[in-house]
Amino acid sequence: MYRYDDYDQAFIDARVAQFRDQTRRYLAGELSEDEFRPLRLQNGIYVERHSPLLRIGIPYGVLASAQLRAIAHVARVYDKGWGHFSTRQNIQLNWLKIADIPDVLAELAKVRLHAIQTSGSCVRAITADHFAGIAPDEEVDPRPFAEILRQWSSLHPEFAHLPRKFKFAVTGAKSDRAAIRVHDVGLAFYKDAAGEVKVRVYVGGGLGRTPTVGVVIADALPWRQLLNYCAAILRVYNRYGRRDNSYKSRIKIMVQSLGAARMRELVEAEWAFDKDGPSTLTEEELARVSLGFAPPPYEKVASENAALARLQVAGEEHPDFARWLNRCVHGHKQRGYRAVTLSLKRRGVGPGDVTADEMDAIAALAERYGFGVLRSTHTQNLVLPDVKLVDLFDLWRELDSLDLATPNTGLLTDLVCCPGGDLCALANARSVPLALAVQEQFADIERVADLGEIDCNISGCINSCSHHHVGHIGILGVDKEGSEQEWYQIALGGEQGFDARLAEIVGRALAAEEIPAALAKVLDLYVEERRPGERFIDTFRRIGIDPFKIRLYGDRARVEKKYA
Repeated sequence: MYRYDDYDQAFIDARVAQFRDQTRRYLAGELSEDEFRPLRLQNGIYVERHSPLLRIGIPYGVLASAQLRAIAHVARVYDKGWGHFSTRQNIQLNWLKIADIPDVLAELAKVRLHAIQTSGSCVRAITADHFAGIAPDEEVDPRPFAEILRQWSSLHPEFAHLPRKFKFAVTGAKSDRAAIRVHDVGLAFYKDAAGEVKVRVYVGGGLGRTPTVGVVIADALPWRQLLNYCAAILRVYNRYGRRDNSYKSRIKIMVQSLGAARMRELVEAEWAFDKDGPSTLTEEELARVSLGFAPPPYEKVASENAALARLQVAGEEHPDFARWLNRCVHGHKQRGYRAVTLSLKRRGVGPGDVTADEMDAIAALAERYGFGVLRSTHTQNLVLPDVKLVDLFDLWRELDSLDLATPNTGLLTDLVCCPGGDLCALANARSVPLALAVQEQFADIERVADLGEIDCNISGCINSCSHHHVGHIGILGVDKEGSEQEWYQIALGGEQGFDARLAEIVGRALAAEEIPAALAKVLDLYVEERRPGERFIDTFRRIGIDPFKIRLYGDRARVEKKYA
């Protein structure tokens, strides 16, 4: 992983000292709430329903074991002993005191972690494929480019006060595992026929109140022009993005208003001013940053046959291990190694939640089985990226003892879920209790495995922090004025990836207690209608939404036009 140098460390330390003084002045009454708000937001601090929340940055999802231990320490000392991994690949602490946060940031800075720009109207996050650098289908490792973008955008004076928040997502593989088309800017790195690295640039994606899928405005951008072109996009956004209405201030609204062709024209015109300017990347700069992403010292393995045979025997003796091997173990570029997902979707535990003790245990596993490095995913799990094939059975036994070996990666109970109304001041409804109810409804892992790959995403409000718009099944907490119950809409047919699509609302909102049974009806219909080898989303595409409407709401679903 990228190694911060002395400049990076001085940068973080200075920021902590600056915020410590800002906090002192705020607590002393020298700064008003309105004056302090932008300062705390650009240091990743929200004031939520019950207490301040700190969003700790994990750029492009790469985390060292020592850093995870530091997060465990501050969670134990300053919080309630747990954290929540979010769809931004970051981790959130939910029960802090404002007066303690400078000390928390100082503790994190010791291991080169920070919360700079994890909130505010700036470049908040650069997320990436969690298998970057190791995926068999990868053409270009996007991590060095993500790190270059991070360095470039951190406290960039021109882009510190954009019309609204802004997020990048990057991938270099043939499959998009970073949901790049639902980010403000999505970057797909690939090699052309001549072997040159190029970038396909998507702009204007985003979910929330007005969900949209990003459009291509550059199909073969030379990699050297990455920063120049991204600067042009942000300058156009700064100039034309709305600042009079926060609901219409995202770049997706601007792109919808202008159209893809006009957006491309404006960006190209802006880009022309410094196409070969000081921010043009060089081979030397890319090589410098890429050194931090050199492969670890893998052992050379001539053949995997013997190890695979032993794993097969172990799977026959231990069916739970066989299920885990099938769902949580993934291919790797390096012979003799695999990537392993640690499921943070345990029965009875909020999706993405992990205790401080579990963090310490996971850090130890990363050191024992994976060169001391982890990845966080935008689906709220963790990954050990470099596990020896011969160590998989021993690793499974340890994970199983920690309740981190649930074999549900990519299945229905691998739920993506925001904190919802339990913690978030914006939520219309709670998300976590509903997720737990779905887990109970579908507790039979064999049934869940038979249902196959299903993305189920639950959001407590329209802001879509859990990406419910692109779930195969999306569940949204909605506000019904005057009702003391919590209500949810079900949407079907969303999909991430290069062919991303938005889900369609099935019908009227349902009360919380109705949702698990409603999902059972949806999935029973899928089982009745599916063809051999057909996933849920494939069946949905083939038969359409009407049969699901009828199954849930009866014949009147045929003629319903508006839904509560």
